[in-house]
Amino acid sequence: MKNIQNLLLFKLPNNFRGRSAFIVQLWWITQSIFFNCSPQFLYGFRCCLLRLFGASIGKNVLIRPSVKITYPWKLTIGDSVWIGDEVVLYTLGEIYIDSNAVISQRSYLCAADHDYKDISFPIRSKPIRIGSEVWVATDVFIGPSVSIGFGSVIGARSSVFQDMPTEFLCLGSPCKPIKPRT
Repeated sequence: MKNIQNLLLFKLPNNFRGRSAFIVQLWWITQSIFFNCSPQFLYGFRCCLLRLFGASIGKNVLIRPSVKITYPWKLTIGDSVWIGDEVVLYTLGEIYIDSNAVISQRSYLCAADHDYKDISFPIRSKPIRIGSEVWVATDVFIGPSVSIGFGSVIGARSSVFQDMPTEFLCLGSPCKPIKPRT
C-alpha cells in the first residue's frame, strides 16, 4: 500500500511558535495557574497577563478565566470585546478580533491547518479576522483563513470554513449567509 501520510517526515517550520520553547512553556504554566484560576471579575488582570506575553489587547475587554489561548503573542483584540467561557483561541496563526465583537461560550477559532496532500503533513498558519460588531454565537467553529465581515452574526453551532459578508446573519454547517442583519 502506498504511503499518503508519513508523520516521521513532519517538521515544525522555523520559528512557527513565534517564541522560544521556554516562553511557550512559561505561558502555559501561567495560563494554568494564574489566568484560569483567577476570579471571574478580574478581567483586567487576565488582560494584563496576556499583554505581558505579547498580546495586543484594547480597553474594556472581558475575557473569562476558562478561555484557552495557545500563543498570546499571536492575538490582537480591539476595544470592548467579550470572550465567553471555554472559548479556544488556537493561535497557531494570528487571530484578530476587532472592537465591540463578542465570541460566545465554547466557540473554537483555529488559525492553522495541515497540507493533507503533502506526505510530510506540514502545518500552515493562516490568520482569522473577526470584524467589528460581530457576534459569534455559542459553540461555533471558525477555520483557518476565515474573515467575518463587520456586524455579522454567526449562528449557534455553525462551522465557518469561508469568509462571511458584512452585516449578515450566517448559520449552518457549513455556514452560509442567510439574510441581512438589519
